[in-house]
Amino acid sequence: MSTVLPEDSVGLVTPQIARFDEPLALACGRSLASYELVFETYGTLNASASNAVLICHALSGHHHAAGYHAVTDRKPGWWDSCIGPGKPIDTNRFFVVSLNNLGGCNGSTGPSSINPASGKPYGADFPVLTVEDWVHSQARLADRLGIRQWAAVVGGSLGGMQALQWTITYPDRVRHCVDIASAPKLSAQNIAFNEVARQAILTDPEFHGGSFQDQGVIPKRGLMLARMVGHITYLSDDSMGEKFGRELKSDKLNYDFHSVEFQVESYLRYQGEEFSGRFDANTYLLMTKALDYFDPAAAHGGDLAATLAHVKADYCIMSFTTDWRFSPARSREIVDALMAARKNVCYLDIDSPYGHDAFLIPTPRYIQGFSNYMNRIAI
Repeated sequence: MSTVLPEDSVGLVTPQIARFDEPLALACGRSLASYELVFETYGTLNASASNAVLICHALSGHHHAAGYHAVTDRKPGWWDSCIGPGKPIDTNRFFVVSLNNLGGCNGSTGPSSINPASGKPYGADFPVLTVEDWVHSQARLADRLGIRQWAAVVGGSLGGMQALQWTITYPDRVRHCVDIASAPKLSAQNIAFNEVARQAILTDPEFHGGSFQDQGVIPKRGLMLARMVGHITYLSDDSMGEKFGRELKSDKLNYDFHSVEFQVESYLRYQGEEFSGRFDANTYLLMTKALDYFDPAAAHGGDLAATLAHVKADYCIMSFTTDWRFSPARSREIVDALMAARKNVCYLDIDSPYGHDAFLIPTPRYIQGFSNYMNRIAI
C-alpha cells in the first residue's frame, strides 16, 4: 500500500490493555481471578461521555476493527469500511471502542495465556464462556473508560448477539442497538455445523486434550477443516458459483483424492491454512460453544418478547437476502419480538449476493442504511 493513509481512515492506531484484578464470576460456575482485555479506540470521547460506541466482534474477530497498526500494513482493520471519518460509524462524531473478547487469542486473556496457578498456558482448563460473560467483562471495560452509557452497541453475527444481550443485561446502559446478520439463538443446523468443526479439532492427534502448547505443536489439520466448514457457511451458493464455478486449476483431471483440482478446493485450503497459523484451537472451541449456548429467551420459557419487555434501547436490525447461516427469517424473529414488546425498531433486509459475509462488505445499500441510522443517534 501507499505510505499515505486514506483520508477516510482513522489512521495509525495502537492497541491498549486493561487489566482487571476483581474476580469475574462466570455462567459455568467458575470465575477468573484476574484477566486482561485488549482494545482499540477511534475518535474522541466528548465531555459528557455520551458519544461512545462499542463494537462487538464475530467468531474469529478481534480488537483491530479500523485503521492501521503501521503505515506499511497490507490490510486495515476488519471493519475499516464502516468505521472512520464520514463512514457509517463516523469517528468525527463517535468515540469507538473495539475489543478482543475474553477467551480470545489476540491479546485478551484466553486459553493461550499463562495460568498464574500453574505457570503454563490455560489450554483446555480455560473456563467455558457465554455471551453474557462477555457482556459483563465489557461493562467493566466501559466503567474503566468512564462510559456509563453507550450511544450504541454494534455487531454482526456473534457480535450482534452480544449487542442484543447488552440491551437485556444492562438496559440503562445502551441507547441504541445495531444488530446485523444475527439471530436470537442458533438453529439445530447451525449447532450441527459448529459440532462438526469442533470434532475436527478435538480428534486431531496434535490436539492433546487441549494441551498442545505444552507439546510444542498445534492441531493444524483440525483447525484447517474447522475453518473450511465454517467458511462454506459464510458464503452463498451464488457468490461461490460466480467466484469459482467449476473451474479447474489445470486443463486436465488427475483422477486421485489428493490433488487440488478445482479452484474452490484451492480457495478453501488456502483459507484453512491461513487460519490455522493465526487462531488458537481452544479459542475456536470456546467461541462456537458461546454461539451454541446463546438463547436469552430461555429465561422466559422461550418467549423472546417477554425477555425484551424491560429493554430501553432503540434497535436497528439488518439482514441479507442470501445469508443462510443467519437468514433474514432469524432477524425477523427479533423484530417481531421487539414489536410485540412495543419497542422502537427499524428493520432493513438488504439484497446482497455475498451470504453471511455480506455484513463485512461495503455494498451501497447496506452502507446507506447503516449510515442513515447512525446519523439519527443524538450525542
